[in-house]
Order: sequence, then C-alpha cells, then structure tokens
Amino acid sequence: MTSSAKKVHIVGGGLAGSEAAWQLASAGVPVVLHEMRPQRGTEAHQTGALAELVCSNSFRSDDAANNAVGLLHEEMRRAGSLIMRAADAHRLPAGGALAVDRHGFSGAVQQALIDHPLVELVREEVAGLPPDSWDSVIVATGPLTSPSLADAIRRLTGEESLAFFDAIAPIVHHDSIDLSVAWKQSRYDKGGPAGDGADYLNCPFDKPGYEAFVAALLAADKTEFKEWETNTPYFDGCLPIEVMAARGLDTLRFGPMKPVGLRDPRTGRRPWAVVQLRQDNALGTLWNIVGFQTKLKHGEQTRVFRTIPGLQNAEFARLGGLHRNTFLNSPRLLDATLRLRAMPRLRFAGQITGCEGYVESAAIGLLTGRFAAAERLGRTPSAPPATTAMGALLGHITGGADATTFQPMNVNFGLFPPLPGTLRGKERKQALSARALRDFDDWLSPAPLAAD
Repeated sequence: MTSSAKKVHIVGGGLAGSEAAWQLASAGVPVVLHEMRPQRGTEAHQTGALAELVCSNSFRSDDAANNAVGLLHEEMRRAGSLIMRAADAHRLPAGGALAVDRHGFSGAVQQALIDHPLVELVREEVAGLPPDSWDSVIVATGPLTSPSLADAIRRLTGEESLAFFDAIAPIVHHDSIDLSVAWKQSRYDKGGPAGDGADYLNCPFDKPGYEAFVAALLAADKTEFKEWETNTPYFDGCLPIEVMAARGLDTLRFGPMKPVGLRDPRTGRRPWAVVQLRQDNALGTLWNIVGFQTKLKHGEQTRVFRTIPGLQNAEFARLGGLHRNTFLNSPRLLDATLRLRAMPRLRFAGQITGCEGYVESAAIGLLTGRFAAAERLGRTPSAPPATTAMGALLGHITGGADATTFQPMNVNFGLFPPLPGTLRGKERKQALSARALRDFDDWLSPAPLAAD
C-alpha cells in the first residue's frame, strides 16, 4: 500500500498514540510513530512494548446498554479501533468487565502496527518541541511525558501543567493464595462474555480482622514524596488504599472492600469486608488485588497485605507503586479538534489531555487520528455528536469543563446532554446508550475516512 499524503508524526506509543496511528494508516495516511522506550524508560513502564498497560489490566465495564464506559467500548469497535480489537482477542474472565492479558494485548497492538505498510516505528525520544518541518503532529506522551517535552509545552502555552498521582496495585502469584480461605465468586454471581459468574477470588474479613487491617495500613511506613510532589492532588478515581483508610474506619468496606453480593462458603454468610483479586494474565498464574493501589514501602506492603485472610503466604509478582501524572488545562489550551491553540500543528491525545482511564485515553487517540487524517485528505474534521460517548468526553475536555477547576474525568452519563421526559435509573441509561449508538452510526456513515 502506498499513499501520496504527507506523513503525520505521532509522539508516544501508548494506547492513545497506537490508536491514532492505526486510524491514520487505515485511512491511507502514512505515519511515523516515535516511542522513546526502551531507549529512555519511565517511572512506571516495565517494557518497551507499545500500548503497555502499567496499572490495572481492566478496561472496566463492557456493558454498552447500561454503562458509559461499555458504551465507549462499543463506539470504538464500530470505528475500527485497534485497541478494542486487541482487547477482545485477549480478554480474560472478569464478570461484566473487560480484562485482558496485558502481554498478549500489547503484543497484538505492536505487531499490527509494525505489519502495516504505512506505519514507521522510530525508537527515539522527541526532546522538546517537534521540529518545524513536522507540520502535523499528535502528542500522545501520556501522564509520564518526558521532562524536556513537558517543559517545552509549558513555555509555549504559558500554563502551569496540572498534576495528580496515579497508583499501581500489587500482583500476586496464584499458587501462593490459600484457596481454603479465598473462594471464587463475582458479586451477585454476575457473569460476563469471558466469565462464568465466579471470576474473582475473595478474601474475607470479620469485623475485628478488618479493623486491625485498617489500623495496620494507617501505621505502616509510606514512601516519602519528593519535594516537587508534595502539593500534587490525588485523582479520586485511583486513590491509594491507605489514603482511603485515613478518611474513616468504614471507608474501605463501603469502597473497594465492600462485601455486597458475596457469601463466604465456609460460613454461609456475607463477610464484614472482602478483598478481591482479579485474573491478570491468560494463564491464570497472576492475580491483581483490586483497588489496592498504594504508596506503602515495599517491605510494609508485604507485611501488611499478608495479614489479609488467604494471602498469609502470598508471593508478589509486582508490588504497588505511585507515579506522577501530568495533564494540560485542555479547556483553555485546546480547540474542538484537540489542536493546541498556541501552535495548531500540534494535536494532543490521551491522558495528557485530562481524560482518565485506558479506554478514554484510546478513544481520544482515535479521534485525533481521524481528525488528522481528514486534514491530510483535504476534508474538514468532523467531531462526533455530543450525545455519543466519544462526543461527550471530547466536549468536556475541549470546553465543557470549567478551565479554572479542570480535573481528569472518566466517561460517565453525567457528561451527556439530558433526555427529554422523566426517565430514571436503568431506563435512562439504556435510553442514553440507544440514542448514542444511533447518533454515532449516523456520524460514521456519511464520511468514511478511508481514501477514495
């Protein structure tokens, strides 16, 4: 395959950059994808693979009818998303969620891009602003943007980048979990496309054990923040477990340790609190502790987490950690097609725009790829309607949010234009989803991006 269109450069080979590259190449536009790993690593990545998942292996709910992120999954599938294709091919049992084998997933994304004749992968750091000769650039460097590029963007925009901390949950070897204590069950026995209603391992606490665990969390030694990190706020969607514990004795058991919909087969009763583990690889040999992002020192993690019933002999494949995320004040800095107002040849994609979550990051990458492709093909970029999940997320980032208080946001039905009438609860969500998919299909159908 050849193309007469000029190349588009993409900086960053994470979820957003990989998806943007795929959309451009699928439209017949050549791409140069610049990824600094493994030449230069980050605080969170462990490999040089494209689209590496550094935190959870879950893309969250896959229920398109009742959940906004599940709806976003479906819209991306309809738009030919490489990220969703790879996720579907490497899904793991996780109830109603879409969890993936992280290595199989990233390997599939990388191979698809390497195999595409219009994609050139360059392993190098883009230090500072991209060269002037690159007249169309997508910056998809994510929350761990290299300092030189972040400083250049800050100087160009005159804005101080906002920042928050994102945390990584520990991963446990399955054969070290005590299955005479832990049992397999999803809440309310809910199954999903790749599961059977018993997709999580559950470690039960009674009341005294739970209270002792909370006390141990609060007393444990934490990693000290660096001086420049001390005033950086956390994102509420990914709080460290010890930060939640400090908010009150019952915070955890009404949060990630809630026992609802579960029954301990040893007692026949619902436990006081429960720690859940979710399968992390296709072999089922690794399981991550759901919601247990942490800044505890590694030795303290081993000591405290082995007080969880069923994990007393746990062997950890990876301990938790915390890293700084940076993002733009996008409502002030970006236009409706994600171009930097101060330098329109630059578009931004992914978490650096202030969206939160794997799927949201990839969706914004998908949109930037389509916008850049339309320009290269001599067409006017067209944004999806605000009634769709992609359109609602894009609208929030590029002007729907208050620039004076802008914070990262997951996709949710609160971002959608309201429906007429008085629908509530599940009926309202299903009506919003049905409207979104109709409008999304209408947006896709009149202007396919593939070259004529």
